[in-house]
Amino acid sequence: MTYRNRVTTLAGLDSIIVFTAFYVSYWTLSPELVIFKNPMLLATVITLLIGHHIFSFIYKLYSKAWEYASVGELTTIVKAVSLTIAVAAIMQELFFHNIYVRALMITWMLHVLLIGGSRFTWRVFRDHFVYNKKDIKKTLIVGAGAGGTMVARQLLHNHDIELKPVAFIDDDPKKFKLDVLGIPVVGDSRQIPDIVEKYKIENIIIAIPSLGKKELNKIFAECTKTKAKTQTIPMLEDLMTGKISVNEFRDVQVEDLLGRELVELDMERISEYVAGKTILVTGAGGSIGSEICRQICKFNPQKLILVGHGENSIYLIEMELRKKYIGKIEIFAVIGDIQDRARMFEIMEQHRPAVVYHAAAHKHVPLMEFNPREAVKNNIFGTRNVAEAADTFGVNTFVLISSDKAVNPTNVMGSTKRFAELVIQSLAQNSHTKFVAVRFGNVLGSRGSVIPLFKKQIQAGGPVTVTDPEMTRYFMTIPEASRLVIQSGALARGGEIFVLDMGEPVKIVDLAKNLIKLSGFTEEEIGIHFTGLRPGEKMYEELLNENEVHPEQIFPKIHVGKVKLIDSSILNLLIEELLEMSQTEMHDTLLAVANNKYDFSTMVSVVN
Repeated sequence: MTYRNRVTTLAGLDSIIVFTAFYVSYWTLSPELVIFKNPMLLATVITLLIGHHIFSFIYKLYSKAWEYASVGELTTIVKAVSLTIAVAAIMQELFFHNIYVRALMITWMLHVLLIGGSRFTWRVFRDHFVYNKKDIKKTLIVGAGAGGTMVARQLLHNHDIELKPVAFIDDDPKKFKLDVLGIPVVGDSRQIPDIVEKYKIENIIIAIPSLGKKELNKIFAECTKTKAKTQTIPMLEDLMTGKISVNEFRDVQVEDLLGRELVELDMERISEYVAGKTILVTGAGGSIGSEICRQICKFNPQKLILVGHGENSIYLIEMELRKKYIGKIEIFAVIGDIQDRARMFEIMEQHRPAVVYHAAAHKHVPLMEFNPREAVKNNIFGTRNVAEAADTFGVNTFVLISSDKAVNPTNVMGSTKRFAELVIQSLAQNSHTKFVAVRFGNVLGSRGSVIPLFKKQIQAGGPVTVTDPEMTRYFMTIPEASRLVIQSGALARGGEIFVLDMGEPVKIVDLAKNLIKLSGFTEEEIGIHFTGLRPGEKMYEELLNENEVHPEQIFPKIHVGKVKLIDSSILNLLIEELLEMSQTEMHDTLLAVANNKYDFSTMVSVVN
């Protein structure tokens, strides 16, 4: 129906309603009165008709979508009808010096009842007949609060979504047995399996946007006992900013279950050392480096220098940021290998950054076990090149991205990251540049992460390969890791190793089981195969060893590690000798130094 036809139809219907309400009210009080023979009654009905149509246009009663009518629309009807009756009363007083109060009151009541009824009848008809689909999916909403209410309202109103809310659950006992939008609250999260079976639920929506990770894990564990599909709504911050609407349901991701609770950043302190400054990021095309760039841009730097060896990855992040921050931030894409010392000095001299985030590194544990020379060249020599260039050209803050594998390392990759920490700590002793390192656990979704591997194995029909049933790891998301890097730079005084309190480690086998369930399979359909530890792998990762732990936190969930230093001249001599060693000797030397078991006595005599 076109807008013009819609207005004509509603105006005609309303005219009949106005006349009927007026006639019935006067006939009820004085059956002998004949409207068309009484000038006052005739003038009143004409006034009512004209007044109603005028106020209907003012309050847009003819342009509202009445299939979504609610209390707000009823209030608008009452306002329009009340003003119409008031105009009729004024007309009676002005021209006939008499107001038929009782008749006008009955007219008002019938007018509201009939106009409102005509509009809401269409909604009832639409809900129960037009959109009564047979393939609708019965849906259980977890959370009867504001988020759950919004979800229920969206599902009730949006009939393009084939989900029908039939019940709420909520852990607040005060809400039990209440009705929300006509939907009952039937129990708490512990009863999910029974409720799903009782109501034949096919879909579960977790509608608590502020839900913590531990609580989400508990609820999801109950959901996994059913065959219902489990979804969730966007994060609270995305809903508040309008970035995502509440009806954009998505499947529960493994990141939702494993990511730690967010740490609130000191925005003012970060802004002080980033806003209006030149920032340089090495490895800017990588998973961590590119996310650091995205997060940094939120603090309005003057210039952002994207340094990377791979031209395609640097091009992609450059195009992404240029599109979003055009005219706001100067963005420079620089191709350069951190192993090229002259190139690193050239870049530092040209751009003179205030802050450097060094994310470029080789990180794959088994690959570096068989290629220790490349790990040394990139992770140690490359870090030294960038750090010494930063020192030479007066960089204010240098932040090294390290790893939990640098703690008591059993592999080449972890050992070279520990060496990199030693390099910057050595420089920090006599430099105006504040050199710091940040240690991370495993980063969800990054290149080389176990999750993409598991997903590919599941897509291929399995099995999912896990090294050992007892293997555990710490996990954090890429945005969380990047925020920590930025916050650490703001806290830097020089020489620190910052470590995040990442909570409890997660068993890799539990991660595999969750991914299988989230992918819509059972463990019987997608098996789990244990392969044993790969070269260089540890059963358990650590963030600090016993001698490094500092009792105090300098920021919520951020610790500073106490690490033994090595004399800079001895360290430089050892680094220069590394590339002259055989692969086996290099491997053993790296592990010995990183684990504080190397005999430096011969080097001390050479230096002296």
